[in-house]
Amino acid sequence: MPRRSPPLPPRDGLDPARVRMPDDGPWATLRDHLVERLPVPPARVDAMLAEGRIVGDDGPLAPDAPFVPRSVVWFHRDLPDEAPVPFDVEVVHRDDEVVVVDKPHFLATIPRGRHVRETALVRLRHRLDLPFLSPAHRLDRVTAGLVLFVVDPSRRGTYQNLFRDRRVTKVYEAVAPHDPALDLPRVVRSRIVKERGVVTAQEVPGEPNAETLVELLEHRDGLARYRLTPHTGRTHQLRVHMASLGVPLLGDPFYPEVRDVPLDDFRAPLQLLARELAFPDPRTGQERRFTSPRTLQAWDDADGWRAGR
Repeated sequence: MPRRSPPLPPRDGLDPARVRMPDDGPWATLRDHLVERLPVPPARVDAMLAEGRIVGDDGPLAPDAPFVPRSVVWFHRDLPDEAPVPFDVEVVHRDDEVVVVDKPHFLATIPRGRHVRETALVRLRHRLDLPFLSPAHRLDRVTAGLVLFVVDPSRRGTYQNLFRDRRVTKVYEAVAPHDPALDLPRVVRSRIVKERGVVTAQEVPGEPNAETLVELLEHRDGLARYRLTPHTGRTHQLRVHMASLGVPLLGDPFYPEVRDVPLDDFRAPLQLLARELAFPDPRTGQERRFTSPRTLQAWDDADGWRAGR
C-alpha cells in the first residue's frame, strides 16, 4: 500500500515527521505513547498537543486523544542548533523533471540527526521555490559532487528505480597515498555490512555484495589521484575498499581509524568527489550525462590542504 500524503505541508523546507503507532500496547492515550517514544521531555509533548501541532488524518489531536493501534500522526520537530556550512550548493542542471546539483563537502544531502536546515535538500527547496523537491539518491555528508533531485514527488520512484536496477553510472575521483606496489587497475570485491548504531561499515567473510573498479589516474610527491567506479552502492563502499587496499582516502574521519572531528571543522575535507553521473532518461531513453567542475583540494593545493589538517 503506498504511503499516504501528510496532512501537514512542509515548513521551512522540511517535511513533517511521521509516526506510526504499534499494533498494540499498554497506553491509554496517544500522549502516553509519545512520551515514552519521542526523545523529548514529557512537557514538550504536552505543549505540542495543547498547541494542536500533532495531527492525524482528520486534523489536530486533543491532549486526551486515545491511543489507536496502527494509526499515524504527523508533526514538525523542533529544530536543533546547527553549525552553518560555509559552502554553496551549485545547480548543474534544472528542468521540469529533475535538478542536478554539485554538493559541497560537509553538507548533508537530506535532514537527519543533527543536520536539518544545513542540508542540500532544505537549501534547494528554499532557493528554487520547490517545496516538494526530493532526492533520488544521496551522498555522505563529507563527500562532494553530483546529486540528482526530482521535482515531482510522484516521479521520484521512477528515478530511484534507475539506481536500484543499476542503470545509473557513477564515477568518482579521490586522492589518497600512492603505493607503487599496488597493481592497478583492479576490481575490488568484498562483503560489506553496516550495523545500525555503528558509524563504520565492515568487510566480513561471505558472498561479495560490493564491487568497485579502482584506476590510477596520476601520481606525484607520494600522492595519487584515482578514478573509482562503483558497480554496487553499499554504505561507505569506496572508503572501505580504498582503506582495504592500504591507501585510505585523505581526510577520511572513519577509515582506517575513527577520528573525532568537530562538526564545525571544515579545514580538511574528505578527498572524494562524485565526478560523473549518467542515466537513461525515463521518458525518452536518451542518455543524460553530467560532470562536476569541482576539484579536490589535496591534489590542486596539497600544501594548503596539509596546513588545514
